[in-house]
Amino acid sequence: MKKIAKLSLVAAVAVAGLTTANAQPLEEAIKNVEVSGSVVYRYNDYNNDVVGGDLNDATSNNYKVAMNLSSKVNEDVKFNSRFVVGQPTATGTGDAGFASMNSGFNGDQNVGVELTNAYFGYTGLANTTVNVGKQGLTTPWTVAIDSDSNEQTGTGILAMTTVGPVTFAGAYFNQTNLNNSGDVNVGNGSEDIATVGAIATLGPVTADAWYINLDEIMDSYTVGAKADLDLSPVKLGVDARYTSVDVDGIDTDNSLAKITFTAKAGIVDAKLAYAMTDKDGGLVALDNDAVTSIQGWSVNANNKADADFWQAVVGVNALSNLNISANYVNVDYSLSANTDREEEEIYAQLTYKMSKNLSSYVRYGTYTKETTTSGVTMDNNDDVRGRLQVEYTF
Repeated sequence: MKKIAKLSLVAAVAVAGLTTANAQPLEEAIKNVEVSGSVVYRYNDYNNDVVGGDLNDATSNNYKVAMNLSSKVNEDVKFNSRFVVGQPTATGTGDAGFASMNSGFNGDQNVGVELTNAYFGYTGLANTTVNVGKQGLTTPWTVAIDSDSNEQTGTGILAMTTVGPVTFAGAYFNQTNLNNSGDVNVGNGSEDIATVGAIATLGPVTADAWYINLDEIMDSYTVGAKADLDLSPVKLGVDARYTSVDVDGIDTDNSLAKITFTAKAGIVDAKLAYAMTDKDGGLVALDNDAVTSIQGWSVNANNKADADFWQAVVGVNALSNLNISANYVNVDYSLSANTDREEEEIYAQLTYKMSKNLSSYVRYGTYTKETTTSGVTMDNNDDVRGRLQVEYTF
């Protein structure tokens, strides 16, 4: 499901922060500081009835608090920072994700604070933003800012400039946290990253094209387009993307093509998505939440070869601030020449938005995974899963 609070590729360059300015009256200093952020609590209850019995059951309390601070240095420069409270103090991983505490085995724990962003933003050139320092990796393959999951960060420079309907972007990072954050492990985090991209808005259509190089790891390009159409009383949306990845030193083709249709009429909304990967490989994202990949709750298509992925959602607004939806996700993919695997999840979700800055949802459903080898099928998972999440933004 789509995250409630996540920055887009363009919006991510405006992450807020804090400066240590010269001594000045407190009143004046406060005037130059902007504060924003989010607080998320999530409770997970996963039950596995197949492999290992109750030993695989897991319940956890998860917390993530993020605060963005931005301070005006002068007319052209701001200093930006982001602090994330989200890792147990003894086991922090540097992924800027949840502090997850197993409520079945451990006592209550306190959590630590991570400085995830610390950079200067320069806007002295017309229609141009240049960010220099430690910041989110603003690419289609990564997630720069996420209120309720991990984040990919790096130290370097990102520049974006708009000419007419087109925004051009370029970035270079000499250090990242990709060794700790993300769903695909890529080296030790010291690899250089270079990326360029263009985003064009033409009427109801937004199209983009990007290229990225991870030194001695991979090269990739992605192209996408999306459109929103208001055909009163029905609103339609379509989002299509193709991504290709060439992994250094491995003679395989990795690609993923996906298309998503959305519709809304009155109190009813619906979504239908399909994705397919190359028969040799489907590694197209460094994080499963990235726009180059696709996923439901626990089921995704990233890094799965010869995969067919389906997602269907039907929702109803029972009240103006209460949505009830039925969700189905399935992926079938290849593990080897004679082994296939299928994952499937079916769940209901109730989403309640009490106010503009306070929302919550409850999910409950099943997750199954089975592996078929030479015609013989074995059940790996047969789970009943539940989740409660509350999110406050400021």
